[in-house]
Amino acid sequence: MRDPRYDILFQPMAIGPLTAKNRFYQVPHCNGGGYRDPSAAAAMRGIKAEGGWGVIFTEQTEMHQTSEITPFIELRLWEDKDIPGLRKMSEAMKTHGALAGIQLAYSGINGPNFYTKEVPLAPTALPIRTFTNDPVQARAMDKSDIRNLRRWFVNAAKRSKLAGFDLICLYGAHGFGIFQHFLSRATNQRSDEYGGSLENRSRFAREVVADMRDAVGDTMALTMRVSLDESIGDLGFSNAEVREFIEMNADLPDLWDLAQGTWEDCSGPSRFKEEAAQEVLVKGIRELSSKPVVGVGRFTSPDVMARMIRQGTLDFIGCARPSIADPFLPKKVEEGRIEDIRECIGCNICITGDMTMSISRCTQNPTFMEEWRKGWHPEKIAARGESENVLVIGSGPAGLEAARTLSLRGYDVALAEAGDAFGGRVARERLLPGLSAWGRVMDYRLYQIGQRPNVQMYPGSELGVEEVLDFGFQNICVATGSQWRADGVARQHVVPMPGLGSLPAFTPDDLMAGRMPAGRVVVYDDDHYYMGGVLAELCAKAGCKVTLVTPAAFVSDWTRNTLEQGAIHRRLAEAGVKIVLNTGVTALRADGVEANCAYTDARRVIEADAVVLVASRASNDALYHGLKARQADWADAGIRSVQIIGDAAAPGPIAWATYAGHRYARELDTGVWGEDWGDTLSFRREITELAVD
Repeated sequence: MRDPRYDILFQPMAIGPLTAKNRFYQVPHCNGGGYRDPSAAAAMRGIKAEGGWGVIFTEQTEMHQTSEITPFIELRLWEDKDIPGLRKMSEAMKTHGALAGIQLAYSGINGPNFYTKEVPLAPTALPIRTFTNDPVQARAMDKSDIRNLRRWFVNAAKRSKLAGFDLICLYGAHGFGIFQHFLSRATNQRSDEYGGSLENRSRFAREVVADMRDAVGDTMALTMRVSLDESIGDLGFSNAEVREFIEMNADLPDLWDLAQGTWEDCSGPSRFKEEAAQEVLVKGIRELSSKPVVGVGRFTSPDVMARMIRQGTLDFIGCARPSIADPFLPKKVEEGRIEDIRECIGCNICITGDMTMSISRCTQNPTFMEEWRKGWHPEKIAARGESENVLVIGSGPAGLEAARTLSLRGYDVALAEAGDAFGGRVARERLLPGLSAWGRVMDYRLYQIGQRPNVQMYPGSELGVEEVLDFGFQNICVATGSQWRADGVARQHVVPMPGLGSLPAFTPDDLMAGRMPAGRVVVYDDDHYYMGGVLAELCAKAGCKVTLVTPAAFVSDWTRNTLEQGAIHRRLAEAGVKIVLNTGVTALRADGVEANCAYTDARRVIEADAVVLVASRASNDALYHGLKARQADWADAGIRSVQIIGDAAAPGPIAWATYAGHRYARELDTGVWGEDWGDTLSFRREITELAVD
């Protein structure tokens, strides 16, 4: 039963000619699938409709060939043949009474047009602004270009209506949308009626909205997404100016969709952004217009959501990442199951699907983007197969997820943990600077397992081969994790680093166990994800004089895909960490480390009292291989299967581990797991239909 405190979240509200059934509003977000995986994306949005979201949007949808952001894979609405794929999505989105929205994007100065080979168009002739610093410049639009662009928006609106959408979001935030490019003096340096004063810079937005209202406004609602603060200096579209813009154009759209300036700021990870971090920027804007307002801020707490609406700060609770972590968040609030919500941990793994042009993942929700590809539902699962019980060895993220999901299928599960506490790597990493929210991976699963009578948990139970054979379990899941290597083997060194033993060397496991270096410390990062930067910060806070050395061109290089690389660099600089890029460590010496240029191999010595080696990890797979060596004894022991999963099989990010645990539990007794790979794909995919010449 719903807690009355949250009743306000379920009050219907009008958006133009339409009415949303509640205040849960899934704002546009990418998924790595785009035009390549339309059925996968449609099923993912449809699951959110089933989960109770009142408004559900697509990702940004490129609406004309003169503006595309290859290599990133987004949706496209360039011509009529794009309509059927999008109609499939809108139909899925509306299955449970949700409103279906499409975000129309014209990327302007953010669109290099590598695929179409068209010359980019922007308000002012400036270099293209992309993540990859593409060597392309945009041509300044003349009056005929602007008239054409207005017509293209109308064409896209009409196609959106034919595709079955209820709402259209005009994208003017995160630096990606043409409306922001016109509004910001940083990208609009025109001297005609479209430049100069804010009224002039608003002209294009007013014209497009008027055009689209004439075309589809009687049945569709028009929303506008604008940046709360571009945060790029005096020329940027500031928070004060956005307030002036909204007050000047109070009734322009049917809803104001407000999001902080850059994507990095708007979707900042939990290391750097708290829940509702944008509240100060959005507060008071609701009073400037009679139109409803939606805002974002990685909302995970229903109490915070209700407060934002009750205080009049927002009318709708905008969610992207929380809707990914738990598509059934609204329904769980409505049913009074707050404790069952899978809270977003703010790791931004979901964003890496878009940034790497692959397919998105979620650390908390392994079924994300697998709803169509594998037929996985986040809340429903098939009953167990022929066998009855499973021994899961290891309680890290893979083991916990396997035990949770196996129990839901109806297996009797024993979860054995060698240590005194459950959680594995998550229990250790959550104590590092900025990573406390990551503990939700462990907390959620331990709570859910605790509610299941068919799971028995055994801490302090390090098992050997003989013990496993004696227990009589039918299925053995080895999830024993991994440990950081102490010999420097990773990418630069494929064999142990020279000089080991000449200088005190520490691993991440040492630091997480409380064994800290002192004095002058070199943190050598050849892992390139978050760990090197986090440990450099930890050592600096402990009073060490820290130098971070990495062969990469960026600190924590791979975190560019999670939108946190810049924030990590700034945090380390503020902590006094000396950052040395494009530099490896060739050997350890008694007086420090021998470093080399990644390009010229020029050598120098960086003096140090200790080194922290953030290299690769070694799987703890001895038990698995020991069991495999005794396969002839399995039948007598009643063992039907032995499988290794997660970091014990191949170390990776936490999302890889939860996915592995979930997949093991889903596929046990289905014939998928076995000695031999099958000859068919393990998931469904779509293939582009060949055109008829």
